[in-house]
Amino acid sequence: MAAKRRVTIRDVAERAGVSVATASRVLSGNYPVPQTTRARVLRAAQALDYVANAHARALVGGGRKMVAVLVRQVTSPFYAHVAEGVEAEAAAHGWLCLVGQTGGEPQRELEFVQLMREEGARLVILVGGVVEDDDYRARVAQYAQALDAAGSRLVLCGRPAPGPDIPALVVEFDNEAGARAITSHLLSAGHRKIVFLGGLPGNTALDARVAGYRAALAEHRLPPQAAHVVDCGLGRANGQRAMAELLKGGPEFTAVFAGDDMVAAGALRAIADAGLRVPDDISVVGYNDIPLAADFHPPLTTVRTPAEELGREAVRIALRSAEDSLSTRHVLGTHIVVRESVAAPPAERTP
Repeated sequence: MAAKRRVTIRDVAERAGVSVATASRVLSGNYPVPQTTRARVLRAAQALDYVANAHARALVGGGRKMVAVLVRQVTSPFYAHVAEGVEAEAAAHGWLCLVGQTGGEPQRELEFVQLMREEGARLVILVGGVVEDDDYRARVAQYAQALDAAGSRLVLCGRPAPGPDIPALVVEFDNEAGARAITSHLLSAGHRKIVFLGGLPGNTALDARVAGYRAALAEHRLPPQAAHVVDCGLGRANGQRAMAELLKGGPEFTAVFAGDDMVAAGALRAIADAGLRVPDDISVVGYNDIPLAADFHPPLTTVRTPAEELGREAVRIALRSAEDSLSTRHVLGTHIVVRESVAAPPAERTP
């Protein structure tokens, strides 16, 4: 796909039939201009999808070095740590950081991106797994091209790029490898009936974790039907509700792999409410290693994801030269943190 030529103020002036100086006065809003002239210039700017170039503004002393990070939920420990990493790295380079919450709503995300484009944010970072469908790919392509035309850059943090020709950078961690490792940890402890709790079909992050879970089962020569994925989504309430449903009539599994630590928190609550104990009756593992995971009862074995480092790297790769980083995918590693929520299945323990 050929790169879209950046619209300049000269293009706006030509379309409106005015001088560049007049167009500049209208768009800066600092000088009185006849209303009819102002209307022509604004119509031309809208038709051409013109925004002032952030880099050009900076060269003349206008604009600010600003990065915007957009997350689904600011109260989520994972998103909060990613945003903290973005802010810390931005501050280290003398940049300002703005944080926006989208609630997972595409329209709200679009409005944030457009606002940041108009305000001249140099970087716009979108964080978190998404349902990757045609609508998502078209939307992100639109974001990337519009930001690029304004002299800004889009960074996708923990979510996929829509295609190799889109001017966006990607930084993520290896969800599938982390899930494969934590499932193998349960299998090595002797578990063969392991439930994955927290699936959300189409969500890129969770689909990768489910793929890692299935891969580990296959590596231990378990048949495909040994996999049991419960599509309850994320969040403590969803985890508790789904776990309580699974426990009705007695558990037919010995271990639970929760899609993230908050799902694990809900599962632990439901297991305790059912009069069962972790790990004596059921083992539980999570994903992300949020700070509270060490304070769960019992402390949770989980996969540590580099959330803060993910945010820092999103800023770093965008600040590198375009030749070094454009259209490049950066992947960070994960590792297991072993605590006290896993034991051998009851039937395999030595009396």
